[in-house]
Amino acid sequence: MGKTGKGAPLAFFLLFLCSSLCASEDLDTGFPEIARLDGRDTGFRQFIADVEGNRRRLVSNERNPAAAAESLTIYQYSPGQGEDIFFLAARCNIPYSALASLNRLDNPMMLETGRPLLLPSCPGIFIPANISTDLEKLLFSARAIDRSPMEITISSVGSGSRPFYFYPGDDFTPTERVFFLNSGFRFPLQFFSMTSTFGPRQNPFTGNVVQHTGLDLAAPEGTAVYTTADGIVAEIGEDPVYGIYIIIKHSDTWTSLYGHLQKVETTLRTAVKSGNLIGRVGSTGQSTGPHLHFELRQNGRPIDPGGRLRS
Repeated sequence: MGKTGKGAPLAFFLLFLCSSLCASEDLDTGFPEIARLDGRDTGFRQFIADVEGNRRRLVSNERNPAAAAESLTIYQYSPGQGEDIFFLAARCNIPYSALASLNRLDNPMMLETGRPLLLPSCPGIFIPANISTDLEKLLFSARAIDRSPMEITISSVGSGSRPFYFYPGDDFTPTERVFFLNSGFRFPLQFFSMTSTFGPRQNPFTGNVVQHTGLDLAAPEGTAVYTTADGIVAEIGEDPVYGIYIIIKHSDTWTSLYGHLQKVETTLRTAVKSGNLIGRVGSTGQSTGPHLHFELRQNGRPIDPGGRLRS
């Protein structure tokens, strides 16, 4: 039996809750939008009221968390500059594990300024029915044996229906928390000298000032190149600018590119783990000497890797 989510003054969405034996229902609609995270915003005031109500329900129905799940509402907010997942969690009085799992964020760096984020009004862990990432597999494996989740279908205009398993009141376990906080991208070389950063620079061949879309890491020819995170080898090729290159797909959102290679040490469509050998530093393509051109791309757009890499 479907239940309409509450939040009546801003009910631009429907959230269907059902038991594990219940068939899913599909309906496209929108989400209440929060413009600013303060009391002057009507949507934010309603959201906070929903959160407080659901927290009380979780406490008073400790043995029956479904009572709180049935009052779950979903809002939408576009993070501003400098607003990370920890700030949002504190401001919204919702654990960052709920924000991360609902929005399928594998690590804090996946939160993107200006990109709409879903805000759930009830603490808990959301696991998509179509599990695809290592964190989602970890979340599912820890709960699948002895826990019965709520099955929910979140429907929105333009995105269709997204089925989730919802564990109201749950939080990351210590292992899941460590995985989330430490699952960023690693450097693709063990030893290097950074010769060019991300951003505007003078092209050494044309003299024109252009946007440099990655990092140039100088190292001796033949130096081992490692994949920066788990993924699939999506493309291997040769380009007049990048020379011999490899592209790794890490998720639906993130890819990495390794250019100017001397040699490729992997094959197309191979599943690779963070730190696997994939190539050797070279000077192919438009290059002034042996180095690795390394890019991170989010939704196909080059992103500055500087603050996203760990040793």
